[in-house]
Amino acid sequence: MTKFLLISEDSEKDRLVKEVFPSDEVITSCDQTLIFDVLKVEEPDIVLVDGDVDGLDLKHLCRKIKQFPVVILLILGEKEHNKDVMHNANLFIKMPVDKKLLSATVESALKTRLSLLKMTKSNQELARSLYQLNVLYNTSSQLAGTLDKDKLLKIMTEGIEKSLNFELSCTLMFRSEREPVLIINSLYKISDRLLEALKLRAILSYKSLLADPPYDIKIGNLKIEKNIKHNIQEYDFSILRFDNMFAPIVLNDDFFGFTEIYREKPFSTEDATCFQTLVQQVTLPLQSASLFQELKITNRKLEKLERLKSEFISIVSHELRTPLTAIKNAMDIILSGKAGEMTENIEKFVSMGKRNAIRLSGIINDLLDISKIEAGKMDFKFELIHIEPVIEYVKNNLTEVAKEKNLTIKYVPSGEDVEIYADSNRLEQVLTNLVSNAIKFTPDAGEIEITSKVVNARELQYDNCFEDDIKKLQGNYLQVCVEDHGIGIERKDLNHVFDKFAQIENSLSRKVGGSGLGLPIARQLMESHNGAIWCDSEINKGSRFYFVIPIANDKSNFMMIRKQLVQKARSNASTIAVIKIKSTDTVIENLLRENNLLNKTYMTNSLIEKEGGMTTLSLILVDGDKPSAEFLKKKIDSVVEQNKNLYGECDIIYSYEIEGDTHEKDSYSR
Repeated sequence: MTKFLLISEDSEKDRLVKEVFPSDEVITSCDQTLIFDVLKVEEPDIVLVDGDVDGLDLKHLCRKIKQFPVVILLILGEKEHNKDVMHNANLFIKMPVDKKLLSATVESALKTRLSLLKMTKSNQELARSLYQLNVLYNTSSQLAGTLDKDKLLKIMTEGIEKSLNFELSCTLMFRSEREPVLIINSLYKISDRLLEALKLRAILSYKSLLADPPYDIKIGNLKIEKNIKHNIQEYDFSILRFDNMFAPIVLNDDFFGFTEIYREKPFSTEDATCFQTLVQQVTLPLQSASLFQELKITNRKLEKLERLKSEFISIVSHELRTPLTAIKNAMDIILSGKAGEMTENIEKFVSMGKRNAIRLSGIINDLLDISKIEAGKMDFKFELIHIEPVIEYVKNNLTEVAKEKNLTIKYVPSGEDVEIYADSNRLEQVLTNLVSNAIKFTPDAGEIEITSKVVNARELQYDNCFEDDIKKLQGNYLQVCVEDHGIGIERKDLNHVFDKFAQIENSLSRKVGGSGLGLPIARQLMESHNGAIWCDSEINKGSRFYFVIPIANDKSNFMMIRKQLVQKARSNASTIAVIKIKSTDTVIENLLRENNLLNKTYMTNSLIEKEGGMTTLSLILVDGDKPSAEFLKKKIDSVVEQNKNLYGECDIIYSYEIEGDTHEKDSYSR
């Protein structure tokens, strides 16, 4: 049945329409308010507008009627109408009206309306699909940006709400096996009995999904989180009669929970596809988040074990060193003859005991050093030095040991007068370790050669397994090489030479023994000097161990000072402030107005590194161009001086750019 709205005061036209369409419904009105009420409530198919009607603005009226899904048929009579009125009508018929023509025109209009409705529906569905695809894309992008389970589920829920406009959603998830959570998102608040029903429904759904549920969920241990948009009304059991969709959040055998949504308007097939896609999108990020959480927990356990191990080694080493020192001193007294005369056998065995005490003392010192390095508490005293005195000291110190195996130690200096910024005691420790190893693994009557020269980082030659340590080097370095002609190392073992407690497996290595910590300590000490250490070797031909340290210049000196002060700050468990500034005239003017510069955040890059519970500021690194660095030096000095009770005694380092090149100044103030 077709529904007509006739806008006319002419009873003859009313009679005519009803006569032509006797089986259809005809509503006649000439009241503008009533006309639009009919359009909204009755939803007519055809609107017949009498062109001769009085008291109505047909131009305005037809324009407003066009907003409704109807066909406007204008009946033209005696009155003349301008083009605006004609433009807003769909069809026209002239008086006197031919009944057959009117019937045919209406039939054509109905077909046109049907086509328009189909097109409108298709456009709406297309727009809806495009919108849902856009939501899916944006949701997918957001899911890729976090590893937090709560945020992932929140993003998923927001995506479902945007694309499907649900009234209520229930999502079950597990923060841990002891904390199952039911997250409820609702348009309106929910009644207490509906809440209990939703909890029971969630538990039953969970148990029905899994044959052997990993967690035992009960009403009492199910935590509830409610997100209510409006409190103007309350949902009760009636919402359970709404259309709903349910989807488990599962990837392979991993179950992360499920989500269920309710909507008064029925869901379409496209809605179901969108819903399932959104739920599937969150499963992989949730798996990654779970693995990340497990990794964090495992890392915390490993860090705790590593800390306990280091503390244990440190305590045991200290406890061993005290009695060992007493034993060594007692043996020295016996060997000196002050305790009485000794027989040849007694002297032999006491000397053997002393040698093993010295060896054990070396192992204990290695354990203490590696513990200090790993805890960040190794002390350094960097200064400008030449390498030759260090090498000569180590050579002279180990010459007698080498003579016991009829070995000679040869030093070939570079002849280049260069300085390095280093801790001479730590360099002696590294070099002593390398030469001692060469003595151990070189057959009797051999030679050990020490050389030094200046090289550029681009000229360094090394095995690929050391690339990560060496590729970061830039500029000129002093290279020291210790070469022996001993048993050598297989290429496959080079990668493990500097591992802790590692000893390359062969009969001689088992014979000479050792802690396996000397080379790892050497590697750490070289890193502390902004250098590197590596080796190459041939079986039965010998090995060459190299280390490099930057040639002293403003930049290298600055880096060493900074490393030393950072080390001191960390060992004191206090705060380090690293401030990098990109200055402009405006920034400088703003800084001049500030009293407490250290609490401001207009730096382009700032980092506060905090270790332990103390908040005393012990180091400030200022990085920027020269004007800002010089200004900041005065400003920060003033701030720190006036707030000693807040910041304590501070070390302050400044670096800046000179003529466009980054150049760290080797000055600092306290």
